[in-house]
Amino acid sequence: MSDPTQPAMPDFESRDPNSPAFWDERFERQFTPWDQAGVPSAFQSFAARHASAAVLIPGCGSAYEALWLAEHDNPVRAIDFSAAAVAAAHAQLGAQHAPLVEQADFFTYTPPFTPGWIYERAFFCALPLARRADYAQRMADLLPAGALLAGFYFIGATPKGPPFGVERAELDALLAPYFELIEDEAVHDSIAVFAGRERWLTWRRRG
Repeated sequence: MSDPTQPAMPDFESRDPNSPAFWDERFERQFTPWDQAGVPSAFQSFAARHASAAVLIPGCGSAYEALWLAEHDNPVRAIDFSAAAVAAAHAQLGAQHAPLVEQADFFTYTPPFTPGWIYERAFFCALPLARRADYAQRMADLLPAGALLAGFYFIGATPKGPPFGVERAELDALLAPYFELIEDEAVHDSIAVFAGRERWLTWRRRG
C-alpha cells in the first residue's frame, strides 16, 4: 500500500545513488522528499552553541543551513556532487551567498579552512552501503582532534534506499575508532521520510 504522506515516485532513468546523475534527475524533477525546506531546530540549537566555528556541509542539497550559518557569521562551505543540487542551492542562497556552495566530491574535496565541525544531514543515509567505511575515514581525515561531527542519523536498517538506514551498533563500530560520542538526542520535528527514526548525534574527534 502506498504512503499518502509521500509524493508519488516518478519513473527515473538513473538508479545508482553513487552517480551524480541519480541526484540530478531528482532535483531537476523536484522529487526531493528528504528536503525539509528549512532549518531544523536541533541544528539551530547546536549551531548557536558553537558560534563562529567553521562548518563544512557535505551533500548539502538546497543548503538552507549554509545560509543560516552565513547570516550568523560562521565560516561555511557546502558541497554537493550533483550539479542540479548546487543550482538549487544557489537559487536558494541568492547571489551574495551562492559562492559558499560548490560542486565537489566529498571524498576528494579539501575545504578552504579547517572545520570546527562537519554537519551531517541526509548525507550518510544517501550513500551506498559500500561507501560507509570511506565516509568514516574521510570525516576523520578532515577533522582535527577535538573537532565535531554532528547532525542527524537515520537509525534502523532499511531493505532498500536511499535513504539507507543504519543499525546503531554498525554506526558506532564505524565511527568509534576515530570519534567519541558526546551527545545523543531524540528528534521531534522530523519530516515524514525520517519520522521516528532520527537521532541527533555529536561525535568528537579523538586526539
